[in-house]
Amino acid sequence: MVSKSLLSLLALSAVVSAAPSKRAACSNGRAANDERCCIWFDVLDDINGDGGLFDGGECGEEAHESLRLTFHDAISISNELIKEGQFGGGGADGSIMAFADIETNFKASVGLDEIVEEQRPIALRHNVSFGDFIQFAGAVAVSNCAGGPRLQFLAGRSNDSQVSPDGLIPLPTDSVDKILARMADAGFSAAETVDLLASHSVAAQDHIDPSIHGSPFDSTPSSFDAQFYVETLLKGTLFPGNGSNPGEVESALAGELRLQSDAAIARDPRTACEWQSFVTDQASMVAKFTAAMAKMAVLGQDPKTLVDCSEVIPVPAKALTQVAHLPAGKNLADIEAACQATPFPTISADPGPATTVAPV
Repeated sequence: MVSKSLLSLLALSAVVSAAPSKRAACSNGRAANDERCCIWFDVLDDINGDGGLFDGGECGEEAHESLRLTFHDAISISNELIKEGQFGGGGADGSIMAFADIETNFKASVGLDEIVEEQRPIALRHNVSFGDFIQFAGAVAVSNCAGGPRLQFLAGRSNDSQVSPDGLIPLPTDSVDKILARMADAGFSAAETVDLLASHSVAAQDHIDPSIHGSPFDSTPSSFDAQFYVETLLKGTLFPGNGSNPGEVESALAGELRLQSDAAIARDPRTACEWQSFVTDQASMVAKFTAAMAKMAVLGQDPKTLVDCSEVIPVPAKALTQVAHLPAGKNLADIEAACQATPFPTISADPGPATTVAPV
């Protein structure tokens, strides 16, 4: 027969095990599952506050460049070089910030020196690693965009890094074969490459054609939407700036620049159906981008040694105001559909005069 004292102990044990684990107290009354995440609330206040890097939570040029920086830091890793016994890059290790004088001079990373120099003092001020800060800033940046995802953020990367080998970041002048081979070398499929290109829905260029600084890749550069996937498939009719430049092909809208690589991937049989699938499925676009970014953010890292601080990333508060559509002045006959398996979906066109796109 079980004694009353034993029953009492069992009951107490059940209560203790059922009680929630104590959360770490952080600044300004906030709490985290792990005390190592508390510092990131302070970093968030710094970069997303008024006058900060993102100036009160804007999805502007600094946000766009911060998201671009996450890719350029992380994708610099080659499994083929590692197999050959060479240094293949450290992936998401912050080397582009630690060795900015070298890596931001790589052809693929032209112009990133500006955002690196804006970010570095903040990372130093909060005593966080460059690799962590780059991924955190990118996740916060895209959460500021209408329709944006809430990305995973794992913290705890070392600040020890080496200069990445040059040539590991795809260029807009590269062929689809070369881009897909490079992405496969880093561990990504053709479909995942398309998924990551959702970042171009909130992006603009400064250096392909410097005469039109801040020209975006779609007509809604502050919205993380599928408009980029629609407009890249429109028949190109013009160059928005001073004519054809390396890495540029004709776009369909005045003020909008189209990358040669984006145009080619949108029309390649290996990637065209994944590309087209997002036109009417924003939820899938967000989910697949989120998954691909989680994979990219830990390239070169052991995730088991990192702590999950995703709760610090803001819940995106800005909703999209409309679904993907044809720009005013265009119709379905202007779409260069390339997916052989599925017809291009029927989508409506905006009314009014032909769409023109303002710089960011």
